[in-house]
Amino acid sequence: MVKMESTEEQDRKLVLEFCHLLEKSKQLFNGLRDLPQYGHRQWQAYFGRTFDVYTKLWKFQQQHRMVLDSKYGLKRWQIGEIASKIGQLYYHYYLRTSETNYLNEAYQFYAAIRGRAYYSRAAKEDRPDLMVKKLRYYARFIVVCLLLKKMKLVRELVTELEKQIQEYTNTYEPEDHLEWSLVLEEIKGFIKAEAAVAVLHADSNPIILSHRLSPLTTPPCERSPHMTLSLQEILIVGSACEQAKFSELTMDMFRMLQTLEREPTESATNPLSMSHGLHGHDASPAASRIPPYGVPGSKGYMENGRHFRDNPHKYLLYKPSISQLLVFLASGFKELPLGGALLLYMSADGCFSTTKHPEDYGYELGGLATSVKRDSVDGGGLSCRGKSYKENHCLYPGDLYPFTRRPMFIIIDSDNSFVFQHIPRYFGQPLVVLMSPQDVPPAFQADVQHHGSLFTLFLHSPLTALCYICNVGDVPIHHWERCQTYVDRFITEASRLVTRCRIDEIEQGIGFIDSSYVQFFGDDFLRTLILRFVFCDVVLRLHRGFRGRHMRPRCEPQLPANELLEHPSLSHIVFQLASALDVRGHFSEGPECD
Repeated sequence: MVKMESTEEQDRKLVLEFCHLLEKSKQLFNGLRDLPQYGHRQWQAYFGRTFDVYTKLWKFQQQHRMVLDSKYGLKRWQIGEIASKIGQLYYHYYLRTSETNYLNEAYQFYAAIRGRAYYSRAAKEDRPDLMVKKLRYYARFIVVCLLLKKMKLVRELVTELEKQIQEYTNTYEPEDHLEWSLVLEEIKGFIKAEAAVAVLHADSNPIILSHRLSPLTTPPCERSPHMTLSLQEILIVGSACEQAKFSELTMDMFRMLQTLEREPTESATNPLSMSHGLHGHDASPAASRIPPYGVPGSKGYMENGRHFRDNPHKYLLYKPSISQLLVFLASGFKELPLGGALLLYMSADGCFSTTKHPEDYGYELGGLATSVKRDSVDGGGLSCRGKSYKENHCLYPGDLYPFTRRPMFIIIDSDNSFVFQHIPRYFGQPLVVLMSPQDVPPAFQADVQHHGSLFTLFLHSPLTALCYICNVGDVPIHHWERCQTYVDRFITEASRLVTRCRIDEIEQGIGFIDSSYVQFFGDDFLRTLILRFVFCDVVLRLHRGFRGRHMRPRCEPQLPANELLEHPSLSHIVFQLASALDVRGHFSEGPECD
């Protein structure tokens, strides 16, 4: 009898300990939303404590499952909820650190929830709040799968989500059923817009290609002592009004964030890579997958003397207010280490000035709309697609002047991009501005406005962009790979020409290329962007449909024309590529191609 009482007392203590860990984990998780979104150091310790508690909670429920089932009444959806929160932790840690391996970890937990059907009985609980949790889980899982380019699974999840929304609506007739219907339509629209060009297997099934940077896609470079800068901080801003979006990611943001990341890898020595899989008869993600207290710092972490940080740190801002944008810019500026560069990418509609004789290029030529406010106010002579805007919700070129105290690389994708070509270099620091065309041919205008910018597509996947402007909707994989070799040849040749310009400048005393490009050229990401910009400029200059200077990109400082942008070797490769795709007729007359 005494033994029985002792066992019951132990069970009671286990239940109390579980309740304590569960409550503590909820408190810490809810506190995450109060942490500042900018800066690196303010949030690290809090994330560490949160991971620590979830590690203990996950291990505890695994070790004492039978007691918790019988004495606490632990349900499968409750285990799923814990796993879902761990997945969210990993995803938000990815957002704060930009390390793509954390996406894999988030995926593992989300996939386990689906594979083990933790939410399968949610509808039978007669709790609408539980059904909402299940729908949110699906939405979050879809975002992670989109970022990992698991498009086949994305389509399966969308089908399941549609069924779950229908069941939720039929069962509870909730007030938010229209909101969930809109979420579903948003996802479907995003998936459709993302597939600009289909690459096909021999059996005509589509192949999903990743466009993150990898050793095979990193442009070659002849190094020089002048290539001193590395990309450390990034702001990706999406404010285009009509563009396809999902979960505060516009299509342009989605493409650019992948362009500025390396392909995720699994590393046996990386304690956060933990790819030991699922185990046990009702296996859940191993508790060892959860980072211990003292999670890695945002500037990378060391393991046996090795630096694991692969990607620059970045902020993602969807339609921010001007004050939010400037705060995040200032934070990135503050966090720059010695030898680091800051990149600002902004995709937005233009705010246009009616000033006929501007004297101040910083503020009198207009700028870019940030968060859209349609209040009927005096817009100070500014308009955006015919709608009045408060002056406060426009980013002017002059707003960026203070940040040019440090090396800065700016990409502007807008119908008013050219107003950013006049930013002065008051402080003598390296500065490059890449500007999109301000117009596209009428045949592309509707698609580009909704499906994502053509300029960003060139920076993301040059071959996809070229196929798109030549009306090539699908390409067999063997043909795609052959065409990709031409793009690779172009990038290699353009890299050689940039280096050659610098050597000629030193040897002959002729300034062919601004030193800013040379200093940025040593960084893999910035070199990739510069060379893809060159590809975009050459292709659009040769394409018959893009006539007029407003239909071509610009850059400041200007890149040399004869020695680079109009060099015969680059034009020849574009003509060869066009012939390989059987779209030679879309391009101006040039030499016959082999």
